[in-house]
Amino acid sequence: MIAYVFDGSFEGLLTAVFDSYERKDKAVDLIWDKYYQPAMLEEPYTVVSDAAKAKRVWTAMGKKMDKRWEIMFYKAYLSEDPQTFKDLFNFARYIFDNPPGAEANFGNPYVMAVSKMDKSVNREKHRMKAFIRFQKTADGMYYCPVAPDFNVLPLISKFFKDRYADQQWIIYDIKRKYGLYYNLKTVEEITCEFVANIDTTKVVLPAALQDETEELASLLWKDYFNSTNIPARKNMKLHIKHVPKRYWKYLNEKEGKN
Repeated sequence: MIAYVFDGSFEGLLTAVFDSYERKDKAVDLIWDKYYQPAMLEEPYTVVSDAAKAKRVWTAMGKKMDKRWEIMFYKAYLSEDPQTFKDLFNFARYIFDNPPGAEANFGNPYVMAVSKMDKSVNREKHRMKAFIRFQKTADGMYYCPVAPDFNVLPLISKFFKDRYADQQWIIYDIKRKYGLYYNLKTVEEITCEFVANIDTTKVVLPAALQDETEELASLLWKDYFNSTNIPARKNMKLHIKHVPKRYWKYLNEKEGKN
């Protein structure tokens, strides 16, 4: 078994697939360098990310499987899960080693693994769309911190650009220390320096950074939420299934209820 150690990037993953064929290595264990620990009797190989190699692999995969599976492959990658990286590597090799349409074989463990992770990432994407609550800052910016299980910001960018096209906003992933900034024209990826004046570990902005109408808007939203609540129809088990408690800290209507 040869340990392919890569940098965790999408480009690096595809480069690893290319190298495995170029080197004619059959038994490969793909390992994210973040978690790599040298082992006895294991031959390590460092994968150097190469844009040209990655593009060749991605183009070739697109010719052998349905377009929908290209999207699923990428979404599964956004899980940032070490085991899923291995599954994606083996899935790609499976696709290349078999006739077109092999992705429809759900009896293959790698096909099943990619499909399952795609569904998990999709759920997180939809929850981010539903549970994000913006706060208006003193300079007119709308800001929201999030900490999704998976790296779903690339998947929600267009949704929020279209939905909030008339206001500047920032969605900042505090777990991955990067965010999305919409400047009324385009969405840009930003780093922690962009929000240096904001304590990203806190969900609620301090009063000094909030717009003067933000507190009133939050209060009105809570009143609306409470007024539409019907105690007789309360079903907490169902409610938590659709709105897991780990998201409650981002919802102002849930303040003090977690």
